[in-house]
Amino acid sequence: MSKLEPEATLSKVIAIGSFVTSVFLMSSTVTDPVNVTKLFALSICGTAVFMLIFVHLGIGFVPNNHLLYFFSSLFLLASLISVFFSSAPYVQNIYGAYGRNTGFLAYAMLTFILIGSASLRRRTSVSLLVYALLSAGFLNILYCGWALLFGDFLGWDNPYGEILGTFGNPNFIGAFLGISVAVGFAFLFDDQISPAKKLLLVLIVLIGCLEIQKSRAVQGVVVAAGGFSIVLFYQIRAKTKSWKPAIGYSFTVLFLGLISLLGALQVGPLAQIIYKVSVSLRGEYWAAGMRMGLDRPLTGVGMDTYGDWYRRMRDAGAMVLPGPNVVTNAAHNVVIDIFAYGGLPLLLGYLGLFSLGIVAIVKITIRSKEYDSTFVALTAIFVCYQVQSIISINQIGIAIWGWVSCGALIAFERFSRGTNPEVDSKRHARTKVNTGYREFFSAQLIAGIGMVIGALLAGPPLLSDVKWRNALVSQNATQVEMALSPSLFNPQNSFRYTSAIQLFEQNNLTDKAHEISLTAVKFNPDDFYSWKALYLIKASSESDREIALRNMQRLDPLNPDVASIQ
Repeated sequence: MSKLEPEATLSKVIAIGSFVTSVFLMSSTVTDPVNVTKLFALSICGTAVFMLIFVHLGIGFVPNNHLLYFFSSLFLLASLISVFFSSAPYVQNIYGAYGRNTGFLAYAMLTFILIGSASLRRRTSVSLLVYALLSAGFLNILYCGWALLFGDFLGWDNPYGEILGTFGNPNFIGAFLGISVAVGFAFLFDDQISPAKKLLLVLIVLIGCLEIQKSRAVQGVVVAAGGFSIVLFYQIRAKTKSWKPAIGYSFTVLFLGLISLLGALQVGPLAQIIYKVSVSLRGEYWAAGMRMGLDRPLTGVGMDTYGDWYRRMRDAGAMVLPGPNVVTNAAHNVVIDIFAYGGLPLLLGYLGLFSLGIVAIVKITIRSKEYDSTFVALTAIFVCYQVQSIISINQIGIAIWGWVSCGALIAFERFSRGTNPEVDSKRHARTKVNTGYREFFSAQLIAGIGMVIGALLAGPPLLSDVKWRNALVSQNATQVEMALSPSLFNPQNSFRYTSAIQLFEQNNLTDKAHEISLTAVKFNPDDFYSWKALYLIKASSESDREIALRNMQRLDPLNPDVASIQ
């Protein structure tokens, strides 16, 4: 086997897997065309990376980085503890809430992909990851351009009336386009790129910026601005002999950023221009998430269970704005989500992993003044993701690039020290314990086995959603009931139960609606809408309604009239 084969396979798996995760969706066979499909793609990629690193190559392949091992282990262990102690159903903790799918499985796969990215040893491997993002961005720019000019050919339900890209939401496509144009902008300053390619990059950047404006996503503008600022910093630093221009530029950007931030908080001269009501809403969501983590500092409330706890943890101000009827299943801040999910241990693991990326950026920046387009692009991806993650919801198709870029920066910092990759390869050869077995089972075969296992791991929620969609289309009560029968390959969720209750109630199948209501509250006693359905349906007894009312009051203690909530 070639010495280069394992790494070549690993880099291709991460690059292609990340690309597919960002662009993969199914519009006509599932009820959730975006999130459950991206979890499926992520699991295939993440499991293949796991198999390559920990089964085929061995732990010795990953360069000696004890902090990477420590924070990864802490993050995974804290996630498992969160799942074990959560009051939410295990299937919700593992696969995530409906419409989010950011449970234990998603974060475990992201962790494996970060480790895999950090283990790369050659510049060409890291560059492949950047090109994969550019390809995903280019595809989305083409798709969004077509949608703007001729209409969206997918024909999926679009309540926003804006471009959605392959993310199903104008805010998410705006943020992803912001990352993409920042990467394209970084390569414009690469002297090794031909004029023809630079012209193509200029078109990508300009069209991408126009589409960000068309998406009406503020976070897209913020992310793009942050990425452009990073690129210009490194360009200024490379073109000047002194650090003074770069430092002056940095302080100017920070000052403008601070003024903008204060404006978003209704303070300062830009308040009337920048402030939006959504900022106040985020403040309430953040506060509730912080209370969740503080209430259970060692275990958190469970993976992707923020929605079950929001009503209980919101304060009195949230009853005024956004109001008692407005709820959310995410904090709109990934760091706070992580704190809510698993408390301090999970937060420490998460911050520790991403701090390694920050340290890598600082080390490389201090070490060299040359403009390296690959490094600058990786830094832009990393920073853009961090910006998006503190003002928005975690979306698998975007999140994967934050984790990939973090690992890639760790790898880039290591081989940019000038160490010889051949020496590393020989060192790795001495750590092998079963060379014959690895020679027989090629890297491609092991990756393929990992992909099959990953598909099996994330297949159940996808297959279940396909089955549910077919049942709804059939308009057959028996088929709907069969789709609600839980099994290993047909996991259920509270959203599906409450949808079925409403469906049966509207069709005067009141006894069946009552039966499913009892199943729903048993499945997840902390789901407010399940208790609400039991309270409202015709077949519920007075005893049922009393129990439902008490639980609604338990789950929404500040609301004086939970019975009338919409």
